[in-house]
Parts: sequence; structure tokens; C-alpha cells
Amino acid sequence: MASFLYHLGRYALLIWRVFSKPEKVSIYRKRLFDEMVTLGLDSLGIIMIISLFMGAVITIQTSANIDSALIPAYTIGFTARQSTILEFSPTIMALILAGKIGSNIASEIGLMRVTEQIDALEIMGVNSGSYLILPKILAAVVINPFLVVISMFVSIGGGYMIAQFTDIVSVPDYVYGIQFDFRPFHVNYALIKSVIFAFIFTSIPAYQGYYASGSALEVGKASTRGVVFSSIVILIANYVITQLVLI
Repeated sequence: MASFLYHLGRYALLIWRVFSKPEKVSIYRKRLFDEMVTLGLDSLGIIMIISLFMGAVITIQTSANIDSALIPAYTIGFTARQSTILEFSPTIMALILAGKIGSNIASEIGLMRVTEQIDALEIMGVNSGSYLILPKILAAVVINPFLVVISMFVSIGGGYMIAQFTDIVSVPDYVYGIQFDFRPFHVNYALIKSVIFAFIFTSIPAYQGYYASGSALEVGKASTRGVVFSSIVILIANYVITQLVLI
């Protein structure tokens, strides 16, 4: 418990430092766009591939589990849409990005710590926490909602592809299902989660890397801790947000 409180307090102090004394805007502009490419656009390919196949799998599994003539066929499209918007695109994608992006952030900053580059920034009077971490957090918070929306469209499109090329469900039934009882607030709910999750899977690995010490082996351990802890916090935050917003 004492260790948890220690790290929680040090994490809070680091985040306060990151946002309390930023450097000049001109310094961040190029770094922000570079981080948006690194953290967002470079992940677009894997997000689209996973989303496409997950949408197809959700459609097939839903169809396989509907064995009653009393359940309308459009339920398949409805289930695919709800699963994608409410949980798959915002949450599962965040967990995937926590593994891909979080490990990179922790390794990059941790390597700078053990090679004393962060110490050099401090000697020059640069707020190293803000300079290194703030562009990553802002870039992820800005770009992640766009990635989630793309994931939604691709996933639902994967289900449409199954309807188009198989006889599991007809295209009209699938399209009617994805339109049936659509609530725009569910999209807003997913985007709220995407912003919060983006903050989590960038700030926690950054914290682990920033306070890494020792050798390259310790940097690897910090990277692992960043991925594990950020994934756990994402799941906890997912429950809390759902409880507060949807219930």
C-alpha cells in the first residue's frame, strides 16, 4: 500500500510538472505534429486490420448464437454496431495501443534517462517533463478519437463484408440493424473514453520511463510495467466511466 501511494504521489507530481510550466509554443509545434504521426498515423494500419476482422467475427458469432426464429435477423447488425461503438473500438483499441505505443514511450524516455540526456536538459534549464511528455499526451488525446471513429467504420464495414459475400445475414437486414435504435450519445460516450484512455496509455508509460534507472535491462522492465499498469488503469477507468455515464 505504501509503495502504491508513493508512486501515485510521484505520478501526480510529474503530471503537475508536465502541465504547470510548459516551454514556448513554438518549441512544441513541430514535436506535436511529429508525435501525432508516430503515435497515431503509424498505428492506423494495425487498427484497421484488427477492426475489419473483429467486425467480421462479431457478425459471424452473433449469427451462430441466434438459433430462434423469434429473434429478427437485423439483430446481427444491431449487435455488431453496439459492440463496436460501446466497447470494441474505444476500449480494445486502447489496450492494443497501450501495448504498441506505451512500450515505445517508456523505452524512449527510459533510454534518455539512463543515458543522462534528461539530466542534460535539466542542466540547460529545460522543464524535461513538459518537453518530453506533454507533446506525447496532447498528440494522443487529439488523434485517438479519430482512430476510434475510423475503427468503428472499418469494424462495421467488416460485418457488411460478411453480409455481402455470405448468406449469414442479408445486406438489407444488416443495414437495418446498424440503423435500428441508433443513439448518437453512444458515439459521444466512446469518444469521451478515447480521450481519457489516450491520456492513460501515454502518461503512465511516460512516468515509468522518466523514473527508470540503471541499465538497459531496467528500461525494458519499465516498459513492461508501463504497458501492464496502463492496461489495468484503462480497464478500471472503463468500468468507472460506464457506471457514471451509461447507468
